[in-house]
Amino acid sequence: MSLPLVGISLGDVSGIGPEVTAGALARPAVRRALIPVVFGDGPTLERFPLFRRYARVELAALGRVESPTVVEVTRLNEAERVPGKPSRVGGRAQFAFITRAIEAMREGHVDALCTAPVSKEQISRAGIPFMGHTEVLAEAFGADVLMMMDGPRVRIALATNHVPLSSLSSLLTVEKLVAQLKLLSRSLEPVVGRKPRIAVLGLNPHAGEGGLLGREEVEVIGPAIRRARAAKVDAHGPLPADGLFARPDDIAGRYDAVLAMYHDQGLIPAKALDFERTVNVTLGLPVPRTSPDHGTAYAIAGKGEASCVPMVEALLKAAQLAAVGSRGARPGPRRPSPRR
Repeated sequence: MSLPLVGISLGDVSGIGPEVTAGALARPAVRRALIPVVFGDGPTLERFPLFRRYARVELAALGRVESPTVVEVTRLNEAERVPGKPSRVGGRAQFAFITRAIEAMREGHVDALCTAPVSKEQISRAGIPFMGHTEVLAEAFGADVLMMMDGPRVRIALATNHVPLSSLSSLLTVEKLVAQLKLLSRSLEPVVGRKPRIAVLGLNPHAGEGGLLGREEVEVIGPAIRRARAAKVDAHGPLPADGLFARPDDIAGRYDAVLAMYHDQGLIPAKALDFERTVNVTLGLPVPRTSPDHGTAYAIAGKGEASCVPMVEALLKAAQLAAVGSRGARPGPRRPSPRR
């Protein structure tokens, strides 16, 4: 069976995206798992001997390739691609890499997408409204999506993504949570071989203390759980986040996934439990999308200090999802990381 084609958007050229992508694609485990199609900046990619060996294809001529390939989206001047020194032009470029990769997804030219880290600030400074990859992909495909941190010890999905804390109460609705719980259950059922058991966190301290510390658990989260359970979703809660994550080694034995109410409630434990091997997976898209769970790291960009392990994990997860998707199935059980 042919290897899956994994599109890779290079991320911010002034961040660690280019170097961790090059490092990850040099790993034997990654080379055995996929054929990369890299969407990025020509001069930036030419800094790396690995990419100089890749085939070059114009976006308009891109089809189903048979070998590692670079799609040159931009040719930035030297001053616009300095490691550690982001620019507005670089902000526009990193967004262009994403949009070109999405076009390839739409056309069936890649089987999955893995996105290197971008800077929301720099893209926004370039005049492009941007809250994150997840939101862009949801709009591009007209899909209801769910961000999930898939780690070796726990899976944590997010009810809300990149929004101000002040907006949370108005954004959480019974209908939205029910739809998210159904999507999470549907996506994970083939993974665990049964209805997944899902822990649902509360929004307020102590999950609201019966309404004493907030009404969202009583009026929104609790009713959503009951409605989801009536639809055969094995959901439990609302649970206090501090209580659940106080014993992280027990979570996998009790629950197959956790639905957190907001970004930091889910991302802090996910990163604390296993930063390098936790992969950001977007559920609900017709084509799998993954990403390493870190940012642009300007302070160490270009210094050779960045670990490529998170990118390795994200690429392997993209390849796994694409491979099983081509067989008309969902991803299998989580596997230990291969020796590299």
